[in-house]
This record gives sequence, C-alpha cells and structure tokens, in this order.
Amino acid sequence: MSSPPKVLMVAEKPSIALSIASVLSRGQAHISKHLSQEARGCGYLVLWLDCDREGENICFEVIECTRFPVNEAKKRVYRARFSSVTEKDILKAMDNLVEPNRHEALAVDARQEIDLKNGYELQLEWKRQKLFDIDVAMMFQKLVTEDGILEVIVVSEKQETKGRPSGLNTVNLLKVASSALGYGPQTAMQLAERLYTQGFIREWKNLMAVNIGFEQLGFKAVNSLLILAIPFYPRTESTAYPSSFDFEGTLKVLENNPSWRDCVRRLLAEGYHKPRTGTDAGDHPPITPMRPATEDVLGNDSWRLYQYICQHFMGTVSPDCKYVRTKIEFSIGGEFFHCIGQRVTVQGFTYIMPWLAINEKNLPQFTKGEKIEVSRVELYEGETSPPDYLSESELISLMEKNGIGTDASIPVHINNICERNYVQVQAGRRLVPTTLGITLIRGYQCIDPDLCLPDIRSFIEHQITLVAKGQANHSRVVQHVLQQFMQKFCYFLQQIENMDALFEAQFSPLADSGRNLSRCGKCLRYMKYISAQPQRMFCGTCEEVYYLPQKGTIKLYKELTCPLDNFELLIFSLPGPEGKSFPLCPYCYNSPPFEGIDTLFGSAKIGSTGKLGKGAGMPCFLCPHPTCRHSVVAQGVCACPECSGTLVLDPVSAPKWRLYCNKCNCLVLLPEGAHRIATTRDRCAECDSTIIEVDFNKKTTPLEDGATLHTGCILCDELLHSLVECRVHIRYLYRIVGAANSIGLFRLK
Repeated sequence: MSSPPKVLMVAEKPSIALSIASVLSRGQAHISKHLSQEARGCGYLVLWLDCDREGENICFEVIECTRFPVNEAKKRVYRARFSSVTEKDILKAMDNLVEPNRHEALAVDARQEIDLKNGYELQLEWKRQKLFDIDVAMMFQKLVTEDGILEVIVVSEKQETKGRPSGLNTVNLLKVASSALGYGPQTAMQLAERLYTQGFIREWKNLMAVNIGFEQLGFKAVNSLLILAIPFYPRTESTAYPSSFDFEGTLKVLENNPSWRDCVRRLLAEGYHKPRTGTDAGDHPPITPMRPATEDVLGNDSWRLYQYICQHFMGTVSPDCKYVRTKIEFSIGGEFFHCIGQRVTVQGFTYIMPWLAINEKNLPQFTKGEKIEVSRVELYEGETSPPDYLSESELISLMEKNGIGTDASIPVHINNICERNYVQVQAGRRLVPTTLGITLIRGYQCIDPDLCLPDIRSFIEHQITLVAKGQANHSRVVQHVLQQFMQKFCYFLQQIENMDALFEAQFSPLADSGRNLSRCGKCLRYMKYISAQPQRMFCGTCEEVYYLPQKGTIKLYKELTCPLDNFELLIFSLPGPEGKSFPLCPYCYNSPPFEGIDTLFGSAKIGSTGKLGKGAGMPCFLCPHPTCRHSVVAQGVCACPECSGTLVLDPVSAPKWRLYCNKCNCLVLLPEGAHRIATTRDRCAECDSTIIEVDFNKKTTPLEDGATLHTGCILCDELLHSLVECRVHIRYLYRIVGAANSIGLFRLK
C-alpha cells in the first residue's frame, strides 16, 4: 500500500498558518520557516495567501522558491480562496482549490516595473536640518539645484532590536489606560480593582476570618485572635516577576480564550522567553491575568482593560522585535543628505502588541558611488509651535519621575484637580488648565514658588523612603517637615494680599473694565490698566499683576521699551502744576533687577492692615543701568542740595523744563520756553555735573546774535546759572547763586 501524498501548505501570516494547521491536521503539523527545505519530497503545493493581487503575486514567488516543475504546476499547485480563518471557511476553501491567477500576479509586476522606471520618489533629510536665515537657505538650494546629481557615499545596514516590555505595574497600567483606552486614572483603578475582586488578574483570595487560640502562640489564655485575610488590590510598583513564577501555566490558562489562542499556541510551540529584568520593589508581582474571560462576561470597559493586561503579559514572554536599519548617505553640491529605511525581520512581541510595531520603510537598492539624477529641490518653510497640553499619561510619568504621589495616590491627585475645576479633561485625555487653576498657580508663584514646584514633595518622599530603610529617624523627619510647612504657612498668610489682588484682577468686573495700555515684555500682548485703587497693570496672558505708584495719572511713554525686560515704559505724573513726572517700567518697578534699591512712592497698600503689596518701587530715575537712556546715569544732572539724592531731568516737562530729585520733593526750574533740553555724555571739569544742551526759542533766546543752541553746566555756566531756580518742598523759592561753598551740594555720587 502506497503512503499518502505529502502536501506543503504555505500561508502568508503565522496566525493563518496556525489556524489552518490546527483545523486540518488537528495540531500535529507545524509550518516550517524554510520553504525550500519543506518542499523536498512534497507532491503538492497549496497556497494560503491573501486573496488580493499582492497575495497572488506572492503565490508565484513561492512556486519559484519551492522549485515545483513549471510544466506540472497546473496539476500539483493549488490556490485556496478564503475570507476568514474560521473552521468552516478553511474546510470550504480546501474542498474548492483552484489554480493561481497568473494575470493578477502580472498586474502587480507591471505596476512595480512602471513605478521603478518612472522613478522612485525619495525624500532626503538635510544634514544641516534647518536654518533660520531664508537667504542662506536659498543659497544652499541654488547650489544643490545647479549640481543636480546625487552621489551615494555611504550604504550601511545595522541589525537593531526593540526589546520586549517588562512586567506591568500600576503606574504603567494607568498611563496606557489613559493614552490608549481613554480611561482616566480613577476609572482605570476602579476597573482594575473589579477585575481583582472577580479573580481575573493576579492572586485573589476570599475574605476569611480565622480564630487562632492563644495557646497555639504559647499563651495560656483562652482568648482568640481574629485574623482577616483581605483581597489584594491592583497596586504594585514592581516590574520584575519572581523566579518561581509559572509562566507556562499562565499561558495555558490564556490558551482557553479564543481571542489569542493562536498566539498562545505559537508561544508554547516555539518556546516562550523569560521576561526582561525589571524592578523588584518588594511589594507585589506585576499585574498578570489569572483566569480566561470574554467580553460578554466582563462588559466592554472591563474587557478592554483585561485584554490589554493579557496582551502585555504575552508580550513580556515573546521574543524581541528585530529589524534591519538601512542608512543611505548622499552628497550633492557640497551638501550632505541621508535617508533611513527599516525592515522588520522578526516581529516578536509586536505581533501581539501591534501598536508598538516598527514602522517599516523600504528603500530602493543603492550601491556606493552610484549617481542619481535629482528631479526637484524644494525649500520648506515652517515655524516653531508651542508644546501641547499635558496628557494624563504624561502627567503620570512626570509625577512618577519627580516622586509626587504613589501608585495608589496618583489617581486620587489627578481626580482631585479635575473635580476642583483646576483642569478640564479634553480630547485625547489632555489636561487643559482652567482660569481658576492658572490663577492659583500664579498666586503661589508670587508668594512662594516652592509651593508649586515638585522639589518639596520629592524631598518628603525621599525622607519617607529613608525612614522605611531605617536610615532616618521617624520623629525627626515628621517634626522637620511639619516645621517647614508651618513656616511656609505663616509666610503665606503674611503675603495673602498678593493672592487676593491676583484673583481680584482676574475674576472681578474691574479686570473686564480695564483698558489696554502697554505691552507685556514676556508675551508681547497688551496689558490692562486698572485705574481703581490700588491702580495696577494686569497681563491676562501671563496672569501677572504689576503695581504702580498711587495717586497720580498713568500714560504710555512714547511706546519706548525697557532695555532690560522689553516692557513698554509708562509715565507717572503727580497732580498739580509742579507735580513730578517720571518714566517707569512695570516689571522693574515690581521686581528691581538691582540690589539696594529703596522703595519709593509707596507700593500699593491693600486692605485694612496697611501692608505693602507687590512692588519694590524702582522707577527709571533710580535705575543704575549704564546704557539705558532713561536711567539716573543718563538723565541725572547733579546732586540734590537738600538730600543725598540726584537731580534728574524730567523728560516730559516741556515747555516748562525742570529737574526733580529722585528722593525728596526738590524741584529745579530750567529756562522756560526752550524747544529742547537734554543731557549729554560730557561732564563738567570743575564740579563733575552733567553738561546739558539747551535749544532756546529764537524769539526769547538770551544768546547774542540770535543763536539758540547752548551747552553748559547749570552750576558753573554763568548764563544757565542765572536762568535756573530751585524750589524745595514747594515751600519757598530762591535763586541759585554761585557761592563756592555750595558747589559740593550738587556733586553727583
């Protein structure tokens, strides 16, 4: 009796091959990886490839690989047509085998040949990546275009590996649940706990109460001790499995689930791999499936989470993903370009976790020294964009990195900021801060920036870890942390007016009634001027409040900007004909960039306590910046005769020009009616005062021959000396005379 014919079955995908083998041979045959070896001695070839043109084209490649005689192919090579891998469809396809369709295969060959001969469009990456000068970029584009020929200078291939995942801990489960499944951390924890209590994931024990007699513990008393054994919750920081973990047993449990039965059988047949070495936190093993389940049993939400847990576990015991990375480097016109291709050789764990698969990109075959004609050279213009809002998954990663919260408290923290309306969860599980949340953080930053930084919480978690290891004293750690927070709390109470002012500026109707006045130096958007007491500037974009001098008028100063911070300058004017006017920068006035600047003109007083609000009060006439045209260095003229201050030129006092003291109420009236009075960089040789330049009105000029321009020192120049007068505290008037002993009073410091 002759032996039955040997038939070689070829399928395009391993999952299809396993299904066909399990149905037709009842698990007693496996698909070989080497077609040429398996084809030896086979009388027939059945092709189970995708039923499309590409699949038909692959059929004839397989026929060529297996070396079946061409003249006998019609009798010994068959094609299976199927639409699914169910047992019914597989048996139906086996009963209705047909010949491979040569015409469909030739159609694929024709398209490939046409595409190849018409040119393969390949986009290359420039070694310089990007330039921010359009003229320079266009110059390089011209060089490349004029050359027009690419030369291949390097062809390199490298075997790369994408490692399989380690065990699943709680934090990683929460991140995947948010980013991939669309579940918030709180919802994900509730679903996971439900799976735990139902016994579908990890170890689970029923609630037990056991009475143990004290006699068993060595005591004579007859009382008993009640011990409660409660279920484990899905909270673990470990990603390392214990050495005694039964991986094969867990896989066999999952084999009962039809959703991934084929994958499990493949792992068991080819041999599973031990998971990567993870972190053993000493609490519980990684989250692992323990019982098979279906969507009908669990419901949609629980099933999706359970499905991921199962896929992750199977991924941890699957092979690594391996691929070949090809890099081709080109030169043209003195510039260098490259392109990178990736070709997967071993799917590994990405077969069961396809969302982590390598994006394949096949490149044409190139050889070193080959020259290729360039079809076009394009210059792309773009612009940078701000980062997107944090997603829940990204926030969890940052909390884990900075030691904020634990696997149990992280979902609670995120849920709290959502419920308190500090953030709103929008599309893609992005956390968008609300006005309330932003204002709260800005308030903390104004008073104590440490309160909104992760450093304090990270330090506390570190100290708690030291206590757990026995390296720190429990009581000292608690006492130190509580003392630190008490100090911060007391300081916060002292500065609470700043928080009140920020909330008032943001949420009160005053913020809506304020008018746009000057640009913020940080965001370059207009800030609102709130004239109600205390008058202040408010930037709605930066959520910042900038206090101003009180009891005067505020105007924009010629759209000039501060050279230190780019804020637009303002002019503050006291009421009355002889009230001072001086420029100021809102930012410098509130946050002086120089040490030792005294507070002037009283920062805003808020509330009944009379405490000073934010603002150190540094106008431009106190600024010692050497190059700023508005500083005391540039506008200061001489020393004040009444105090230790400096007489500064009032830049907006025309036509009634004057000098004012930057510390007291001393005023010096300059020649009235002059077209222009300005300071110069020259100094008086006798008293070291600043030389000023006066452009007199031609109708009232005191100069001979009708001249109008005159420069000199107001102390030493006889003409200017006779035209100025000083008013101190607006009480009395006297004319400055040239007494030699009075010169020292006006000397600049």
